[in-house]
Amino acid sequence: MLIWPEEEEIELPGKQGASDRPVINIVGDLVALGPHRRDLLPTYQRWMNDLRTLRTLSPAPPIPVTSEQQAAWYDAHLASEEVRFTIYERTTWRAVGTTELFGIDHRNRTAGWGVLIGEPDCRGKGYGTETARLMLDFAFTGLGLHSVLLTCAAYNLAGQRAYAKAGFREIGRRRECRRLGDRLWDEVYMDCLATEFTSPVLGRVFLPDDSRP
Repeated sequence: MLIWPEEEEIELPGKQGASDRPVINIVGDLVALGPHRRDLLPTYQRWMNDLRTLRTLSPAPPIPVTSEQQAAWYDAHLASEEVRFTIYERTTWRAVGTTELFGIDHRNRTAGWGVLIGEPDCRGKGYGTETARLMLDFAFTGLGLHSVLLTCAAYNLAGQRAYAKAGFREIGRRRECRRLGDRLWDEVYMDCLATEFTSPVLGRVFLPDDSRP
């Protein structure tokens, strides 16, 4: 069952007390989401230098990322209106990826969404699907948005399956604009609307006092 952090005591393996655990905003069955952290910059940098990761990350070029560049990226996003979370694995509480809402337009209630599962051994375990559901919940229930869009390379079949399970649906394609190997592939556009989504977590949090369990 998906839960909110206050509803259980979250402990890090081998450590005692809440002060030793990462700051967490939203908790799911498999993953939890918390703020980006400056002390994790070496971890973020390691992920961005893994070419297996960059294969499906659009539109990041497969070039080396220095620690200085990673720090500049971090500082630039602190000054932006993007909402970024670190993804933690529930069983170990290690950071395994990042996710973000970008291009947030409160007037039109829209945003783009992206996810990166940086640890190779954490792919194919449903972490991306649950992260997508938690972020849609945050976008719709927390921020009051109505439409969230993502783009995905046509060769990223695992990603498309994960996003569809979370509630996204394909709405169109940009043809032959992503190169992999000796071929040009389509960019797949997928979206989800608030009216098509049922809140798994935050619907039990953002309620008036007389309606909360």
